[in-house]
Amino acid sequence: MSDVTFKDVWQNALELFVLFNVLAVAALSLVWMERKQLGRMQGRVGPTRVGPFGLLQPLADGLKLLTKEDVIPGSSQRLLFFVAPILVFLPAFVVWVTIPFYSAEDADWSNLGQGQPEVGELPGAPPRYDQIQIPVGDNAYGPVEGLPELRETVAAHYNRLYRRGMKSQYGVQNVVIAAGGRTLLTRAGAALNDVRLGYFIPDYTAYEDLLSAFHRVTPVLVANTTENAFAISPESLAERVKKERLGALLISNPCNPTGRTIRGEELAAWVEIARKENCTLLLDEFYSHYIYDSEDVGSAQAGEGPVSSAAFIEDVNADQVILFDGLTKCYRYPGWRVGWALGPADAMRNMTAAGSWIDGGPPRPTQRAAIEVLEPKRADQETGAVRRVFTEKRNLTVSILREAGVTFPREPEGTFYAFGFVGHLPPPLNDGVAFFHEALKRRVLTVPGEYFDVNPHKERPGPSPLSGWVRFSFGPPMENLTQGLERLAAMISELRS
Repeated sequence: MSDVTFKDVWQNALELFVLFNVLAVAALSLVWMERKQLGRMQGRVGPTRVGPFGLLQPLADGLKLLTKEDVIPGSSQRLLFFVAPILVFLPAFVVWVTIPFYSAEDADWSNLGQGQPEVGELPGAPPRYDQIQIPVGDNAYGPVEGLPELRETVAAHYNRLYRRGMKSQYGVQNVVIAAGGRTLLTRAGAALNDVRLGYFIPDYTAYEDLLSAFHRVTPVLVANTTENAFAISPESLAERVKKERLGALLISNPCNPTGRTIRGEELAAWVEIARKENCTLLLDEFYSHYIYDSEDVGSAQAGEGPVSSAAFIEDVNADQVILFDGLTKCYRYPGWRVGWALGPADAMRNMTAAGSWIDGGPPRPTQRAAIEVLEPKRADQETGAVRRVFTEKRNLTVSILREAGVTFPREPEGTFYAFGFVGHLPPPLNDGVAFFHEALKRRVLTVPGEYFDVNPHKERPGPSPLSGWVRFSFGPPMENLTQGLERLAAMISELRS
């Protein structure tokens, strides 16, 4: 049976009643304001004399409307003439009933569709920031490329993690700060010259808009990676780059939504292909610290450390590799909107020029606080705790969903998402969108897989090849995550029987 109870019915009825009255009062208020203004303009005393301040004028208008004589054309059908306005009104009103009253703070909902990690305290992590001191000077505009102090901190952060002992080091000139990943990607897209840009599916939903926005970018689908457990070999990639004459590649790594992670020798090969083929590599590394090592099916251990292309770049100013990251995911401060890009100095200058008209630069206060977040000891403590806690949640998610019947061609190696195939489940659960709607009835949110079918300009017609997939997030806290997973398992079991 469904999890819907009489309590749910009464709660929805109460919410609908409140909504109806709020809309009614809003309508009456607008009528009152309109009548007051028109009365003043036309010298009519009614709207200012009917009740205190004319507040009863809407009531008087309503009574006048109800007592007016109906004029019914003789050739009309009387019943239809009477019912038609009701038929027009009801669908417009009833549609509100289908909208779930969801709040992120409502513990009775489990948002397994969320794209952010839990932001509260974690065992072993440093205390969360709950206030920020703002120097008077930080109330002013900041540099479009970001505060030099934070840019220097980010450069040092990457040199410490990935470039120890290497001759070529990142400097302040190799870093740009912006208000989050989408802003950085938009700047990068605006800074590109005429280019054939390769992309993959499934991948981050925002790429579709990015690849559709700039006429100088010609998007080219490189591969549907679901055909090979979300992977493409370096040999196949090199062949596609040559065949399609690609000047750039865009991919999230670790990948949202699949959790697939390119690392080690494979990642080194990607950087080498970019270098050899003069192909700019745009790597979205926002999940770089969510790394899991797995030897057994359904079980993983926390990875030893983060993954980044920065470890395989020979010359930070010559290799055409631009990587994107920030505080959003790995440090669990999505609301701060602090992101960064690292790459060749000339590319960073171009992105700064684009930022001068796109966004004007990031806010100073959160940048100042970000310097403290990236203090080496604190940063390592935070990301270490993240890997330990999210590894446990990753294993729970895969275990419960696999036992329920969801298939995972490749278990998550990174991110906090599991991308599962539901195409063999009983209808309607064999379709990602239908699965989403059924889960809503159990107060659980998921994301249909076809949302990650990046399709710039909607050039590829027909049904999405990802319609049988669903992305499950293990971003929520453990208790809320467990609640949602158990509801999904019960839903699948119920519809199987």
